[in-house]
This record gives sequence, structure tokens and C-alpha cells, in this order.
Amino acid sequence: METEKMKMKAGKLYDANYDKELLAERAACADLTYELNQLRPSKAEERDALVRRILGKVKGNCTIVSPFFCDYGYHIEVGENFFANMNCVILDEAPVKFGDNVFVAPNCGFYTAGHPLDAERRNQGLEYARPITVGDDVWIGAGVSVLPGVTIGRGAVIGAGSVVNRDIPPRVLAAGNPCRVIREITEEDKKRYTENV
Repeated sequence: METEKMKMKAGKLYDANYDKELLAERAACADLTYELNQLRPSKAEERDALVRRILGKVKGNCTIVSPFFCDYGYHIEVGENFFANMNCVILDEAPVKFGDNVFVAPNCGFYTAGHPLDAERRNQGLEYARPITVGDDVWIGAGVSVLPGVTIGRGAVIGAGSVVNRDIPPRVLAAGNPCRVIREITEEDKKRYTENV
């Protein structure tokens, strides 16, 4: 028989609110993130060890500024030189993968979980989960929300306050609610920061 966890991993509707296995896993992760959020910033080695315990895969250097919250932790994969500023929330009911050199500004959320539009099924505690993928060299501006099933292409920049509800191609500046492509990032953008140096 298919468990609720198996349904969650398969992208099907599943019982998120009342299933004992999933409730226990979320509670265990909440304890770990609570512990992380209570550690002093100067306890760098302890913080790093705890982050690596919480997350599913850490490729290399990883900095997460507290407070940080996630649901399961084991669905989160981060590449080399990952940085997430304070108040990062990752609802990782499905995989959330970050490439190398990803910078996440304060108050950002990555939400793989969604709920049925009809109240009857929603009130039964049912939800679904869709993966989120963030490519290499991406900068996520402050206060961005990334919704279920989104892929953000390599080298993209997401403007502050954006709600990303669809895929974003590589090497573009995108912003807004809903987030949309503003323009491509070009070689001219390099000159903006070197002319006065």
C-alpha cells in the first residue's frame, strides 16, 4: 500500500496534516532548525555541522544566516558557495536544488507545497508538491517567493519582491508579480561596475 510519504514524493495529493510519519519528520526537522537558530553566529563550525545535518546534500561552502526554516531538510540540495541571508524559508515537500554560486537575499521563500483549490479536499489536509530548481550563478533578490514547480535558469537575477510562478530562462533579469523577464543580462552589464574602479 502506498504511504503518504510515497505519494508526496510521487507528486500526488497526499495527507500532509494528519499522517504520523510526516508529522514526526517535520517535528524532528523543526527541532534541528530551532537548534541552528539558537546558535551564536560566532559558532561557525557548529553551525556548519548542523546545516549539513539538516540539508540533504551540501556540495561545498555553505552559509545560512539565521533564522532559517525548512520542513524536512533532506529534500534540499545546495551547490558550492551557497549563501542564504536571514529569514529564508524552504518548504521542501519536493526536492529543492540550488546550483553553485547561488545568493539568496533576506526574507525569501521557496515553496514546493500547493493545495487543492476546492475547500473540501483542502480541509482534509491534502496537498501536493512540485520541485524547485535554481541554476548556477543565480541571485535571488530580497523578499522573493518561488512557487511550486519553478525552474530558474543559470545566471538569472530575480528582482526584489518578485513572485516567481513560472520558469525563468538563463541569463535574464526578471522581476514583478507575477515575475516576468525584463531583459537579458549582457556583456554591457559588466561595464557598469568596472568603469569607475
